[in-house]
Amino acid sequence: MKWLAALVPIVAAIPANLPDVNLGEAPPAGQVTIRGVTYGGTGCPQGSMSSQISADRTTMTLIFDAYIASIGPGVAVTESRKNCQLNVDIQYPGGFQYSVLSADYRGYAAIQKGVTGTLKSTYYFSGQTDQSSTEYTFTGPVTGDYLKHDQANSTSVVWSPCGATGMLNINSQIRLASSASASTGLLTTDSTDLKFTQVVYVQWQSCKK
Repeated sequence: MKWLAALVPIVAAIPANLPDVNLGEAPPAGQVTIRGVTYGGTGCPQGSMSSQISADRTTMTLIFDAYIASIGPGVAVTESRKNCQLNVDIQYPGGFQYSVLSADYRGYAAIQKGVTGTLKSTYYFSGQTDQSSTEYTFTGPVTGDYLKHDQANSTSVVWSPCGATGMLNINSQIRLASSASASTGLLTTDSTDLKFTQVVYVQWQSCKK
């Protein structure tokens, strides 16, 4: 899988000084696997996404090749908002459950005054009504690379079913809005290769008996 070679430096670039969190009691090594990922949306046409779960089972990285929102004169209104629906089939041992703890957004923004950009992801598990979300907002003028770490207070209470499989659903979107018709904006997440990268952090706990 050729995309793995490109993924390694992106993961290594995540800063080590993340907020202190209690990841709880995790399943034994080697007992958590992603059985498959399906996806679709204007920001992730088929063949444009890659995924990887870390060896310590605490992070999952999603890389999109075509997740770019733009706004401005002559730009179709449909380009101002892109979305992607992901369904991640995760297998893990009975007696454990996990929740999404936080997320990192990495990339590039070129937003003029009068333009607002938003990165948002909503997480939920199939068969459950509870949801959690992480979100970051840019207010123009903003130009340059960024790496943002968002941690939602509500995420720790939205838990997956207790083993052995749990379908994690991620509904993500990037969007731009303008209060001035002549203003322009571009929002993506990697200024070099225009790839949208999101790292999802999870926490584990033993199921209550």
